[in-house]
Amino acid sequence: MMSLRVSRALTIAIASFALAQPAFAHEQAGVAGGLASGLLHPVTGIDHLIAMVAVGIWGAQLGAPAIWILPITFPLVMAIGGVLGVLHVPLPMPELMIAISAVILGVAVAARLRLPFAVAAVIVAIFAIFHGHAHGAELPRAANALAYGVGFVTATGLLHLCGIMIGTLTRWPAGERIIQGLGAGIAGIGCYFLAQGLGAVA
Repeated sequence: MMSLRVSRALTIAIASFALAQPAFAHEQAGVAGGLASGLLHPVTGIDHLIAMVAVGIWGAQLGAPAIWILPITFPLVMAIGGVLGVLHVPLPMPELMIAISAVILGVAVAARLRLPFAVAAVIVAIFAIFHGHAHGAELPRAANALAYGVGFVTATGLLHLCGIMIGTLTRWPAGERIIQGLGAGIAGIGCYFLAQGLGAVA
């Protein structure tokens, strides 16, 4: 009963944050501004944030070597996507793919989806390209691109680490139920963003 209440509280907290969508100033200049903007950018979009945390949780659920492979794969491939975004190389439906990533990663966590780590890494890498592209495309005009890239890759790694720490709750039955509820919440929020994206396209 306690684990169910905690799970609901976590889901409500994430949903509240999603609806609030706080705004942060990104128009900062130079290396310092680029680094600060890059560090803040992944946490200013809830769709990005929940997907990155989900990667860490899913890796923890899968265990070694996925617990390290997935959080390493995502930032590395995301950096490539970031370069594509800075260069304005178009990708098909990037916002929809980001929402889909939250849905699928949330379902993977909620269902404790067991896949070979290589397959899981490919899935994570595909989504990472779109997340990176979004970060790169939103580079502040006055900011240093390299510093911005270092910032958002670093922030992403820290979000993965948070996910891994949450994933350690799987050692206890009650913790596993909390994580499954959290995964369901992530998938639900992803569905919300997916519906918004489809509505914008229609």
